[in-house]
Amino acid sequence: MSFFNRITGKKKSAQSAKERLQLVLTHDRTDMTPAVLEALKDELIEVISRHIEIDPSAVNIDVAREGREQRLVADIPLKAKTRQRGR
Repeated sequence: MSFFNRITGKKKSAQSAKERLQLVLTHDRTDMTPAVLEALKDELIEVISRHIEIDPSAVNIDVAREGREQRLVADIPLKAKTRQRGR
């Protein structure tokens, strides 16, 4: 049956719908709209960039649920610092 699901894409569609529903529920429970989450992401990028070099285009901010707890999860890739010779 898994072969049939891969061909028809039903499993993918179901997983996608589940993820969308979780996102909606998370936003409802935290009263955090996508616009607020995006503003928070922009502010975090601005503040962190003052101290370390990051890749702003690859930053991912999300709200994760673990049981009854909710967590703000930030994936912020750091740019590699080039070493200078002679120091």
